[in-house]
Amino acid sequence: MLFVTNRFPKQSIRTRNGRKFNFDLKNNAPSNSVFFCEKGSNEDHTEIGSLEFLKRLKECQSKQILLFVHGFNNLPTQVFEMASDLQELCDKKERNEVLVVPLIWPCDNDLGIVDDYWDDQKSADQSGYSFARVLEKFLAWRNADANEPESTPCLKRINLLAHSMGNRVLRQTLGSWNQYDLASGVPLIFRNTFMVAADVVNETLHEGQTGELIAHASRNVVVYYASDDLALRASKAANLKNKIASRRLGHTGPENIKLTLRNVFQVDCDDINTQYDMPKGHNYFRHGNDSSQSGLVFDHIFQCMKNGRVFPDNPEQRSVILK
Repeated sequence: MLFVTNRFPKQSIRTRNGRKFNFDLKNNAPSNSVFFCEKGSNEDHTEIGSLEFLKRLKECQSKQILLFVHGFNNLPTQVFEMASDLQELCDKKERNEVLVVPLIWPCDNDLGIVDDYWDDQKSADQSGYSFARVLEKFLAWRNADANEPESTPCLKRINLLAHSMGNRVLRQTLGSWNQYDLASGVPLIFRNTFMVAADVVNETLHEGQTGELIAHASRNVVVYYASDDLALRASKAANLKNKIASRRLGHTGPENIKLTLRNVFQVDCDDINTQYDMPKGHNYFRHGNDSSQSGLVFDHIFQCMKNGRVFPDNPEQRSVILK
């Protein structure tokens, strides 16, 4: 499995292709550097560098790429487990259709969950500067000069799935990319962006708000939400303690979908989220009631990647309830 991270390694931060890469789990500060790596056995990984990384993506048999941005309080081993589950589910649907690539940002591993939450919010914001550099490399790679045989454009479609606080990372990444690297707004780089149990305010995607760039960068933006997501209730409580009062996007969907761009869609998962993830109802985007089978949320995600349309039978539809 290939992955990208801005977590510090135990080794030097100086990139050397082919060197061993081990996560320094005691250092939860976001690095300004990003590391393009291949997962190894146990905790021994290999740094391969951006050129080799992008070359492997281009040469792999999969038609599409799914970037996976995890949520808060997840250590690398947990992220790899989730990414492996997603890859297995994709392969069961159709082999060589989708390659899952996790983007690993530094979460806290302290004991106090509220302290973890606030440390992770800061880390999520700061990680945006690092991952903006990754998007810049992806864009240059995808738009390479077709007249140069070794750098022909890559035609693979790129999708992104952000879970929980990973949506904050996504929002900050696009904001930083737009502010520091782009002259006229973000390009259309993602075929689909899936925002699952998003731990951001529910006005984020409204026109004029900070998350509007997510819609600009995507053909489709699909928001999956559930009002009884217990993890987001804890998030809201943590925010209220610090005098920030707003409902979360992963609880309600967009505050007013009419204030979002037309390529934003919402999927109500209230009837199934706790069945798939008892009792929290937060990690409901992979398996169904049977851990060996995909759930309705994953089925919808995969259908969007295959078709490039959220509701192919009704182009005017913007909402659905999964049951």
